[in-house]
Amino acid sequence: MTRQHHLKGVLLASIACILWGISGVAASTIFQLNSQITALWLTQVRMISAGLILLVMGQVMGVKPIKIWRNRQDSLRLVSYGLLGLVPVQLCYFEAVKYGNAPIATIIQFLGPFIISIYFFLFKHVTPQRSEAIGMIMAFIGTLLIVTHGHLTSLAISPVVLFWGGLSAIGVATNTLIPRPLLQKYGSMTITGWGLLVAGVCLTIFKPLWQVHVQLTGMEISLLLVIIILGTVFPFLMFANSLSYILPTTASLLDAFEPLAATIFSITFLNVQLTGFDLFGGSLIILAVMALSLNVRKMMGLLHRRRTD
Repeated sequence: MTRQHHLKGVLLASIACILWGISGVAASTIFQLNSQITALWLTQVRMISAGLILLVMGQVMGVKPIKIWRNRQDSLRLVSYGLLGLVPVQLCYFEAVKYGNAPIATIIQFLGPFIISIYFFLFKHVTPQRSEAIGMIMAFIGTLLIVTHGHLTSLAISPVVLFWGGLSAIGVATNTLIPRPLLQKYGSMTITGWGLLVAGVCLTIFKPLWQVHVQLTGMEISLLLVIIILGTVFPFLMFANSLSYILPTTASLLDAFEPLAATIFSITFLNVQLTGFDLFGGSLIILAVMALSLNVRKMMGLLHRRRTD
């Protein structure tokens, strides 16, 4: 692997994470501009549109995405991935953005790797290493600073934001763990495309898109396209492509660009005011997750070796 290839992989992963952060800012903006737009409606549109685009692209590229439905067990896992992984990681995230703001929602969601670590400890009996324990303490302190602003007897952010953000963090864990066997077998484009489409269609049970009459301005349509194309399709393709040039551990560390991008763009373009507690607490969480990501990958590798022995 040449240095140029490594740099290309780092750039692809970094830009993908920045685009994910920008999509949160775009969602926050569209919520402010149009009160008719709900997190549910936006999630449905995003999932169905992006899912169809990815599946069509996969078919054109010869991936043959339809073949997964010929296996009943894989089909069930795919549906569970859409409902238990993608729905919380996207719908709950947008709810947190709507009731709060993009930086706080993204930082809380960024706690997902710690949910994975807890899962390994409780159900796979993998004891956290010292660095992981220190990272968990750092993340807890960071979260506590954001939630209380140093006043332990009161909350500085709405409990609703904390609720939806917490669910989105759990979604990050399920979104990572559930589809792993499918990704190795069918590829990320097929699994992500179908997962998005299945989740988006299932969400129409609660409120069908055709029953929601939303009038969009040109600006709102542009923001919607940013969320679908720049915030979903492009970053997925770029991040998946980056793994051809860099290790997954390197790519996971670059995830830190997502909350950083959400924070910078929100302050710059939306005039979102963050306190010193928010910034310091967010920094602690980002540093803790960057340190933990390496060990999470090691845990997954260890479990994979155990299954194959």
